[in-house]
Amino acid sequence: QVQLVESGGGLVQAGGSLRLSCAASGGTISTYHMGWFRQAPGKEREFVSAIGWSGSTAYADSVKGRFTISRDNAKNTVFLQMNSLKPDDTALYFCARVLRWSTWASDYWGQGTQVTVSL
Repeated sequence: QVQLVESGGGLVQAGGSLRLSCAASGGTISTYHMGWFRQAPGKEREFVSAIGWSGSTAYADSVKGRFTISRDNAKNTVFLQMNSLKPDDTALYFCARVLRWSTWASDYWGQGTQVTVSL
């Protein structure tokens, strides 16, 4: 069974940067799409970004141009570089193994890492 562990969250001022990591164990991620999602208090979980097994990428409109997703298959890890952070980016960020591109249906999820952006 695949286990996903996120790290790298924290408190940052608006305009700052954070780099999230998602380390997988119990199975390889190299042949799977991987994604990042987030859930803010009182809101539904939403798609943020995904990276295909071939390296193709997708982003929510709200983060395009500010966030960059990448993967290191040798380390079984996916990253999310977040720049120019805004208070609206405050949320619990999850990584997941994505089963279907563009619908973002996912099976395995991490526990999440908190990102808080202050003014």
